[in-house]
Amino acid sequence: MGEVILKNLTKVFEKEVIAVKNVNLTVADKEFMILVGPSGCGKSTTLRMVAGLEDISEGEIYIDGKLVNNIPPKDRDIAMVFQNYALYPHMTVFENMAFALKLRKYKKDEIKQRVAEAAEILGLADLLNRKPKELSGGQRQRVAVGRAIVRKPRVFLFDEPLSNLDAKLRVQMRIEIIKLHQQLQTTIIYVTHDQVEAMTMGNRITVMKDGIVHQVDTPMNLYRKPVDQFVASFIGSPAMNFFSGELVKNGQIKFKNVAFDLPISQKYQQQITDQTGKKVMIGIRPEDFSLQQMAHLNQSPIQSKVEVIEPMGNEIYVYLNAQGQNFVARMEPLKQPAINEQVTIFVNMDNLHLFDQASGQSLLV
Repeated sequence: MGEVILKNLTKVFEKEVIAVKNVNLTVADKEFMILVGPSGCGKSTTLRMVAGLEDISEGEIYIDGKLVNNIPPKDRDIAMVFQNYALYPHMTVFENMAFALKLRKYKKDEIKQRVAEAAEILGLADLLNRKPKELSGGQRQRVAVGRAIVRKPRVFLFDEPLSNLDAKLRVQMRIEIIKLHQQLQTTIIYVTHDQVEAMTMGNRITVMKDGIVHQVDTPMNLYRKPVDQFVASFIGSPAMNFFSGELVKNGQIKFKNVAFDLPISQKYQQQITDQTGKKVMIGIRPEDFSLQQMAHLNQSPIQSKVEVIEPMGNEIYVYLNAQGQNFVARMEPLKQPAINEQVTIFVNMDNLHLFDQASGQSLLV
């Protein structure tokens, strides 16, 4: 069993700098859990406390039901893969992967078998006699992963392992790590600042900011039902558009600001009946804007000016301005507007997000 439980986990550095604050999290056995957030949010510090590489200021960590606060890293039955591969340059691939097993006095036959199994999984079988300098970046990263696999730990910890790779290799390695999890059926806790990695790899995602956990959920729930404005802005690319305004009631509840009035969809009216007169932020995903009115959607128009167009091949990002309100729309490239053209943009009102302007908390969750 590889269940990991964090209870009220806190890390305070010198000068009362709180890096991690009261984190409570349960990672189920065999789960692929992502810790994601901007730089300085506490995700790597949390991972290092699980690994035993960072002292805990307050709280408890349990691995497989056992309290490990005072247990040294080598006895926690975990294996960690770092951002930097940290391979021994004078050793071959085989020797790098076998090194931890040799330190633990495993028999030569078992070491050979374990390294061979890991090398086969990772496509390194033909590279075992090479030195790290003879390998590509992706191959070196696979060796670092292989070094962890041979130990057969209860829990794998990955600390931004793909950030040193180029874009194409990152995509390839994402797929390799997903396959690896499916093959090994073990617990993985994976730290990244890249929300694309988070969305494509994890069973669940923990979103952090300033040492605090904002939401723990499946990728699609984070995207569709963010609990606050930070999660809504962090998950999704291009990011969600936000507009500041007020909820007013004149027959039905509308969102009103200096540029436009948007009638709130009937599906949300009951949830926000007591919010009229309140300052709010409305959130609209880029894909919920359209240049064409569609009969099957509940849409409202916004008059705006096209400022920039980014062709992406299968789609375009259109940057618009509605009386000083800047936003981006994701559209099909079939009907491309011209720069400086005045256009009518239609908003899908059934996919709105509403947040309290003061607290940032969602009004629709």
